[in-house]
Amino acid sequence: MKLNKKFVGLLSLLAVSVIALSACGSSKSKDTTSSTKKADSDSTLIVGASATPHAEILEHVKPLLKEKGVNLEVKVFSDYILPNKALAEGDISANYFQHIPYFNQQVKENDYKFANAGAIHVEPMGLYSKSIKDIKDLKDGSTVITSNSSSDWGRIITILKDAGLVEVKDGVDLETATFEDITKNPKNLKFNHTLNPEVLTTAYENEEAPLVAINGNFAYAAGLNPLKDAVLLEKDNTPYVNIIAVRDEDKDSKAIKTLVEVLHEKEVQDWILEKWNGSVKPVAADAK
Repeated sequence: MKLNKKFVGLLSLLAVSVIALSACGSSKSKDTTSSTKKADSDSTLIVGASATPHAEILEHVKPLLKEKGVNLEVKVFSDYILPNKALAEGDISANYFQHIPYFNQQVKENDYKFANAGAIHVEPMGLYSKSIKDIKDLKDGSTVITSNSSSDWGRIITILKDAGLVEVKDGVDLETATFEDITKNPKNLKFNHTLNPEVLTTAYENEEAPLVAINGNFAYAAGLNPLKDAVLLEKDNTPYVNIIAVRDEDKDSKAIKTLVEVLHEKEVQDWILEKWNGSVKPVAADAK
């Protein structure tokens, strides 16, 4: 059967139109799916967090946020690498696990387009021991185990310096100091900084060294209280404040601002102090 050329042309035009409309529909659907990962005021906030104290704090404020129209989902991470990757890839709306020096280091090294949405609390870093109760009993040549996270090295060196165990080069910024910056080490301490932060409690339990530096969140998870159990503890004037981190485009999100405001409410801060016996210390809303 021979078709009229005009009729064939009309059929082709209709086919193209249908394809174009389908493509537009698919594009619109994709955009909608993508937007659910943004921190919009009318959407659910998905926040990545360490199990303790971060996730526990977030679970506590869930009902308070619900009253303000924000639905909160908490996604627990057990390491320090994946929460920032998940945030960069849009799998979560924000994360709450890291202190400012680590945040700054990760942004610089990975070119993350992140913003600090608010400082929330401080967890004091402690050095723990199974073999000694007083730092005066630390033997010459002892090994100190620390994490392989270089953003914590200056923190640990500062604790040791405050205890009179080491001195560093003049002019060195303690926040970015490394073990190579140590100039005086009267007890000839050795430093093992090869372990991931999440396995430091295992090193402590196995007595792999006389001193093990453990981040607060992992210490809490292992049943340790820095104020009571640490042989050495960092001082209160620490820059290692834990923050809510977001992608740059979400820093002015109403939902994120509501989350930070709720975390700074007095009732919430009082609960944090009581829950961890004063070892997790909330900071003021204007803290940097």
